Amino acid sequence: MAEPARQDIGAFCTHDSVHIDGAGDGPLAGLTFAAKDIYDIAGRTCCCGNPDWLATHAPATRTAPAVQMLLDAGATLTGMTITEELVMGLTGENPFYGAPVNVAAPGRVTGGSSSGSASAVAAGLADFALGSDSGGSVRVPASFCGIYGLRPSHGRISLEGVMAFAPSLDTVGWFARDAELMARGGAVLLGAGGKQSAPRGQLLIASDAFAVIDDDLRSALMPALDKAGALFTSSARQNWQGRRGWKTGRR
Repeated sequence: MAEPARQDIGAFCTHDSVHIDGAGDGPLAGLTFAAKDIYDIAGRTCCCGNPDWLATHAPATRTAPAVQMLLDAGATLTGMTITEELVMGLTGENPFYGAPVNVAAPGRVTGGSSSGSASAVAAGLADFALGSDSGGSVRVPASFCGIYGLRPSHGRISLEGVMAFAPSLDTVGWFARDAELMARGGAVLLGAGGKQSAPRGQLLIASDAFAVIDDDLRSALMPALDKAGALFTSSARQNWQGRRGWKTGRR
C-alpha cells in the first residue's frame, strides 16, 4: 500500500515550511525527522498549537539542542508537526489546526499531545520524530498509532528551547516505526548532556497513582516494592492552569 501524501494526514504545520539538511555524514545520515511545534528553530516562531501564541512571540535566536544534535548527526529535519493546543490534552485534536490522521486506525484519534509527530512517523513521512511528554504525550500517541515511543528520565535530554508546560514533568521524547530506528535516534539524543534524575539504586514512587489502583494490583505490586527497598517521595502538583486563558480566548 502506498504511503499517504504529506498533505493528506494533517500531521505537519501549514503556516510555514521548515526543511533543514543534516550534516553531510554522521550516524543518522540519510534519515529524516520531524519535530513537534514547540521546539525552537533559529529564526522561526513556534506556534505551540495556538495562533495567538504564534502572533505574540518573537522568533527564536537559536535552535533547540535536541533538534541540533539530530542535525549534527546527519538527520534532515523535514517539518514541524501539529500539537494539541499548548500541549494540553491526550486525544490529539486541535480546535484551530485540526486532528492528524491515525493511519493505523483511520477514524480514531492519534492520541496527544504529540499527535502530529506520531502521525508522521506512523505514515512513513519521517523516520523518527521529536515529541514531548509530561503526562503521557509521547506514550499515548505511540500506543494509539502502533509505533515506538519513549519518555526518558526527566532531565536526561536538554529542554532548552522547548516550550515549558510543567517543568518538573516535561521531557523530550521521540517516536520511530521500528526498534532499530528508535535505538539509532536514542543513541544520539541520550549520548551526551542532560542529567540523571535520580542516583542509581533509588526508586521513586508516584504515591498518588497508588491511591487509584484496585486492591488486586496493589497487592501484586507492593511486595516487589518492599523487597526493592523503595525510596518513597512526594511531589507537588504543577500550577500550569494560567495558560487556560490562551485556550479559551479565541473560542
